[in-house]
Amino acid sequence: MKIEKILLPVIIIIAVLSFFSIFIVKEINQAIVLQFGDPKKIISKPGLNFKIPFIQNVVFLDKRILNLDTPPEEVIASDQKRLIVDAIARFKIIDPLKFYISVGNERVARSRLATIINSRLRNVLGKQELQTLLSKDRTKQMTLIQEGVNAEAENFGIKIVDVRIKRADLPQANSEAIYRRMQTEREREAKEFRARGAEMAVTITSKADKEVTVILANAEKRSEIMKGEGDGLRNKIFADAFGRDPEFFAFYRSMQAYERALIGGETSLILSPDSEFFKFFGNIKAKSE
Repeated sequence: MKIEKILLPVIIIIAVLSFFSIFIVKEINQAIVLQFGDPKKIISKPGLNFKIPFIQNVVFLDKRILNLDTPPEEVIASDQKRLIVDAIARFKIIDPLKFYISVGNERVARSRLATIINSRLRNVLGKQELQTLLSKDRTKQMTLIQEGVNAEAENFGIKIVDVRIKRADLPQANSEAIYRRMQTEREREAKEFRARGAEMAVTITSKADKEVTVILANAEKRSEIMKGEGDGLRNKIFADAFGRDPEFFAFYRSMQAYERALIGGETSLILSPDSEFFKFFGNIKAKSE
């Protein structure tokens, strides 16, 4: 019983010491062993490790590539055009000791990096015109920004893997002004198109009217020619008929004259019975007696 009473506290002490002296470094981490805040050992390989309990403590740092989404920053281009730039960066902790001494933790590092990136954005993009920033040449500017940020990030034990502009927008006032200018330009183009259309319509209408006039004139000309030819043919037929039987022709023409003069209408004719007009009615005087 006495031995058991002695062993139990010893086992408990050993277990507690083992718990506080053993730590595991994961594959995604790297560790710094501190003794009263003073770095003693850097561990970059994963596995089981030991430290002096209650005297030493361990700070874990991520060794993966980390993302940094900086807040949008207003940049003034060389042509005095304003642009809201939203950039994103990717970085990696390559020197844990320098990182811990200079910034201490990841939260402070992100804040410092965001300040540096925004400063480099204003410095590099501010030397370019707005048109350049919105073109394919922007890749060259991002390379210059990354190199400048890397030069300062090395002091924190950090390497900048990439810097990109996630989004670039015009300020609200500038956007509205550009939209108004675009609207005015489109309205001007629309007026030009309408004016050209009206001009083409007048030209087409005038050409069509001219063609109609020419067609009608030609048709009227042909009509008159055909009418003349018809009248000539009719007169020829009458002449031929008159030549064959003059008396019948005279009778036929007199009948037509009687029809036009005596049928219908309210015109009164006072003629002598011996008039030539009634020669085909026979001897009216004899019949009346």
